[in-house]
Amino acid sequence: MHGEVLASLAAILTVGMACQWVAWRLKLPAILFLLLSGIVAGPVLGVFEPDPLFGDLLFPFISLAVAVILFEGSLTLKFREIPGLEKVIRNLITGGVLITWLVTAITTRWLLGFSWEIAMLFGAIMVVTGPTVIVPMLRTIRPKERVANTLRWEGILIDPIGATLAILVYQFILSEGTQGGVISGAVVFGKILLIGCVLGAFAGYLLAVILRRHWVPRYLHNYLALALVCGVFAISDMLQAESGLLTVTVMGVLLANLKGIDLEGILDFKENLSVLLISTLFIVLAARMDADAFLSLGWGALAVFGVIQLVSRPLSVYASSWGSKLTLPERHLLAWIAPRGIVAAAISALFAIKLDAVGYEQAHQLVPLTFMVIIGTVLLQSVTAGPLARGLKVAQPEPEGFLIVGANRVAQTLGKALKDNDIRVVLADDNWSCVKEAEMRGLAAYWGNPASEHAERHLDLAGIGHLMAMSEDLELNALVAHYYRQEFEPNRIFTIRNRLTKSGEQRKKSKFRYGGQHLFGDKVSYTGLKKSLQEKAEIHTTELTEEFDFEQLLKDSDADVLPLFAIDEKESVHVFTSERQLTPAKGWKIISLKQPRAKTEPESEKAE
Repeated sequence: MHGEVLASLAAILTVGMACQWVAWRLKLPAILFLLLSGIVAGPVLGVFEPDPLFGDLLFPFISLAVAVILFEGSLTLKFREIPGLEKVIRNLITGGVLITWLVTAITTRWLLGFSWEIAMLFGAIMVVTGPTVIVPMLRTIRPKERVANTLRWEGILIDPIGATLAILVYQFILSEGTQGGVISGAVVFGKILLIGCVLGAFAGYLLAVILRRHWVPRYLHNYLALALVCGVFAISDMLQAESGLLTVTVMGVLLANLKGIDLEGILDFKENLSVLLISTLFIVLAARMDADAFLSLGWGALAVFGVIQLVSRPLSVYASSWGSKLTLPERHLLAWIAPRGIVAAAISALFAIKLDAVGYEQAHQLVPLTFMVIIGTVLLQSVTAGPLARGLKVAQPEPEGFLIVGANRVAQTLGKALKDNDIRVVLADDNWSCVKEAEMRGLAAYWGNPASEHAERHLDLAGIGHLMAMSEDLELNALVAHYYRQEFEPNRIFTIRNRLTKSGEQRKKSKFRYGGQHLFGDKVSYTGLKKSLQEKAEIHTTELTEEFDFEQLLKDSDADVLPLFAIDEKESVHVFTSERQLTPAKGWKIISLKQPRAKTEPESEKAE
């Protein structure tokens, strides 16, 4: 038995890792592959049964895991990201919740014949939109900032609200027919709200004080945060059942918006832990499904899914965004995206068991119906949201900007030339004086190591699609090129040669595998560019015409011309390298370095 448990746990971790990797390669939400793996291992093949494996620890583990996931998500919610969207987000998590709940409940009652009690509970479960699925989806869709922020805030805040609503419906079902049933539900709601806000705020301030006053060494920050989250979640649930999700969400949002707290290490740890927990939870919950119950739902379940996708969500979004600054295309995209995630799966599994135990025959159908909606929304929206965003013109354009590592004079000059052509440029350097000088020239600049966790959090790469490593440090250039190889396409990573020997080869101290393409050709180096600029070389932008083509530009009689960048008619930027052969045409813009040739005196003047 011990060996089987060990093998099962190892298999969950291995399969979860494989699903995450496949999802990364295909640029699809990992939940699809995690659910498929759980269904195949559980209901289809019957090789994995979570209940005997975990026993009585199954649902406490699920509850704690969901709490950690919600806390990690709430740590990213900063109020400064939602100017102008406060009303929309507030409406979505209040009136929007009510619309989704009632429309879904009525539809479920009508199409599937569920009792009003079970239909209302299912409607409450369906109001959550799944931050564990929305965030990966946003990376693929790349919608405009207002849409992305609205979806992210809604997804995280609505989880504890949806869980609380489901708890109230559940409490009402249990107290139905007893004296004071409605009053009992109101009391439960008040206790959840009071405990969640007070205990969450207290825990957030407590952790903030501990971190600010350095009462705990840095290497224990992650352990402390995890222990405190689990501790306050458990205390909250003991004071009032199912109030813990609200508690940890309040705690996370408070910490995210307090100033002077270093949360970088905690965020990194929680993100890694969340990936592990999400992978495990989806496989475990999917493996618990009853295949017969899933099949027994019939075509009515597909109709319920259709109403959730095409009726309740659009009604909720259009009503919530009425009179807001969101454009109509942005509202259309918001109305389409609402994938369900781990909280819906966990709550449905928990309440199905409890209600089945007290005699509600249809309770066991909550889980397969919930999973059908989860799979349907994730699959449909993952495939269609990207093309829809581009069709509505609310997707971010293909990133053409440049992250330039190094804020020296050479990098500043090239960055200024790109910026003058409406190309977004961000310089990064740990030299404060260089960064300030770049900012004085009107360039966006980041002060710090670009290959650090701090840069990962604070370096704004929106609209950035190229990397140019142009520092004077060869090793740093190669390190950065390696560090960002997953962020940028390989053909969009460039490094500058530091200096050339007489034979034209770069003088190397170390050899790196992922060094990127060499900028501007084999005979161009940082020291050469620096010297040229000191000798009055200038950067020029030339638009090619039928009368003045690229060949004529290179044959300039007064200067030596080094082409640096080409901007085609679609505003795409191309970098000249020895590996890339470009054929600029009419209408293209060429950014080049022009070095004036030394004027020679006529022979007659020399003789005199």
